[in-house]
Amino acid sequence: MLASGQRAALATVVRAAGSTPQIAGARMLLRADGSTIGTVGGGAIEQDVLQALARCRDGAPAHVLKRELGHDLGMCCGGNMEVFVEPIEGEPRLWLFGAGHVHCALAPIARGIGFDVIVVDEREELNTPERFASAQRELIDPASFLKRATFDQRDWVLIATHDHALDEQVLEHALALTPRYIGLVGSKRKVFRLLERIAARRGPQALERLYAPVGLAIEALEPAEIAVSIAAELVALRRGAEAPHMRAIDDPRLRRLLEQTVKEEV
Repeated sequence: MLASGQRAALATVVRAAGSTPQIAGARMLLRADGSTIGTVGGGAIEQDVLQALARCRDGAPAHVLKRELGHDLGMCCGGNMEVFVEPIEGEPRLWLFGAGHVHCALAPIARGIGFDVIVVDEREELNTPERFASAQRELIDPASFLKRATFDQRDWVLIATHDHALDEQVLEHALALTPRYIGLVGSKRKVFRLLERIAARRGPQALERLYAPVGLAIEALEPAEIAVSIAAELVALRRGAEAPHMRAIDDPRLRRLLEQTVKEEV
């Protein structure tokens, strides 16, 4: 499951006291497709654990499930069990579209916080092993690459190419896919003008999954500082600490644009 990048959930019996159907160390894995491997004892306790596994696979945090088998579940064995339930997820992939200064500074940081990093840029003088030693590289035009790409919840997309028009093309292609995260690097003015054009073609609702401008508000100026602010945002989102201001659609100007479009449609 880890190698495939799919999300699953694992249950481990960490304590068993009295009469129980399994001992400490027993495990059960719930795959992404709903099938299982292993057992924590069958019966009502296993059904209870399966429900917890499904919630964990779908986004709930890791936790310990404590059950008195007789009192809580009506099982005749009557012992006590504690089961640790945790999500299992392959290493997330961070796709850096553009090989400029910010992405060059971000790549080793992202690798250090657990991302598999891939840089997509056709410029051989910039997309080099020396500049991106910790990343995989795709020497191809980002827009062309995205035309044939498929993404899932393992994938995170960050856009910072060398050309505003190319940023716009790449973003439109990315919005048609289903990565977990889409981020656009740029100043507030640049980002708003670009998104204004996309909203006019696709509707502002198309931007609801977009994070822009990316990075936490730490007054970053230099590429390395901007990279730190972006990495902090990625960590926050992975850990479930999303703040309202992160998304592009939460910009008051885009919110007004959305409201105006809805009124016109009505």
